Amino acid sequence: MSQRIQLVDRQHDLSIRKQCQVLSVSRSSLYYAPKGETAENLEVMRIMDEHYLKHPTEGIIRIQDMLFALGFVVNHKRIRRLLRLMGLMAIYPKRNLSKLGMKNLIHPYLLKGLDIKRPNQVWAIDITYIPMKNGFLYLTAIIDVYSRYIVGWGLSNTLEAEASLSVLKQAIREHGKPEIINSDQGSQFTCEQWTAYLKDQDIRISMDGKGRALDNIFIERFWRTLKFDYVYLYPATDGLELYQGIKQFIHYYNHELHHQGIDRRVPAELYQPAA
Repeated sequence: MSQRIQLVDRQHDLSIRKQCQVLSVSRSSLYYAPKGETAENLEVMRIMDEHYLKHPTEGIIRIQDMLFALGFVVNHKRIRRLLRLMGLMAIYPKRNLSKLGMKNLIHPYLLKGLDIKRPNQVWAIDITYIPMKNGFLYLTAIIDVYSRYIVGWGLSNTLEAEASLSVLKQAIREHGKPEIINSDQGSQFTCEQWTAYLKDQDIRISMDGKGRALDNIFIERFWRTLKFDYVYLYPATDGLELYQGIKQFIHYYNHELHHQGIDRRVPAELYQPAA
């Protein structure tokens, strides 16, 4: 619920009361902290986000060249700051581009060679930057790898671990627990708060190799579908519109979209909550 609270906009045409009803949040716990970047930075970030989905191995220099060709003169320090703000990193190992947690909280990758043959055997979680017309938010999503069903999601204006943990707890309340959950090595997932909760729930922890975003390919494919089919085509004007739009798109993704990787079936046909 804390993530939805952050989407309430006191300047919106809808009253705060109505927004809280749409988002199913309590007015008593309301707060809002908007993201502030210049219009040019927001445009640069949107361009880099789309470029990254197509070319995830490219580093700062190539991104700088790409932006220059489009008429943006941006130095490497600014590009690096914006990439950090977006939570992006190249898929090859690179120091200091992703803020990692303590090394003793990093876990091995458990999915290599694993035969995933039932729902809730493996969930994958990730966070992505979502551009809007006048700002941006972060989207956390959890996908059931076997069925491709999105079991949980949430919008936030922070990359802190609490936002991801909130999405996971809600998914478990609605669907039960997975056997394994896979993530990258971002600081949200290599902190005591995250790993302690998973261990307490008796959920095995799997993490991508450092800098290997393709280890989490199923959630990466979802990001591509979401962004190219919705986010880039219909940029939201505010958090409330974005929340409603993503909610509708995920319902379509789960219940109507036929996926080639599961024999052109829809995820809802294959997914069942955990016992």
